[in-house]
Amino acid sequence: MSQVSFAFDSSLLVRDELGDYLPATVDQILEAARQVVDQKIGHGTPLTSPDIVKEYLGAKLAGFEHEVFAVLFLDNQHHLIRYVEMFRGTIDSASVYPREVVKEALKLNAAAVILSHNHPSGHPEPSQADRTLTGRLKEALGLVDIRTLDHIIVASHERVSFAELGLL
Repeated sequence: MSQVSFAFDSSLLVRDELGDYLPATVDQILEAARQVVDQKIGHGTPLTSPDIVKEYLGAKLAGFEHEVFAVLFLDNQHHLIRYVEMFRGTIDSASVYPREVVKEALKLNAAAVILSHNHPSGHPEPSQADRTLTGRLKEALGLVDIRTLDHIIVASHERVSFAELGLL
């Protein structure tokens, strides 16, 4: 009996629908981590440090096997209004529609945004398509006086900031 409990002590367990405890899967662990991040950084949190934003987005977007394009909608003091996963794609691309991003920003009365997406391949370098899309989104949002503060790519254990690279 002690051997069984020792094995359980070294694993993260989840309760199934019957009430039995089973070892957690990687997807369950990642989902639990995303929920903890939401509790730590929620509505009204000031996102004034690039490191805080990278950590937050890393926890939210790392581990997906498909591309996810997300937007942090911020007020004029850069406090988080809402994190929204707007588009989901395949293993190497996601269709992003600037019109939908602008609509959501206006609905939330956002003054600024931070764009983000993951690279499931693990390579964080911005592609030409990433650069073009960022320019189109920045232009579309700028037409309604919404600032684009950054675009962060999440890949494995690396985070790349367009602002830090001078691409914004």
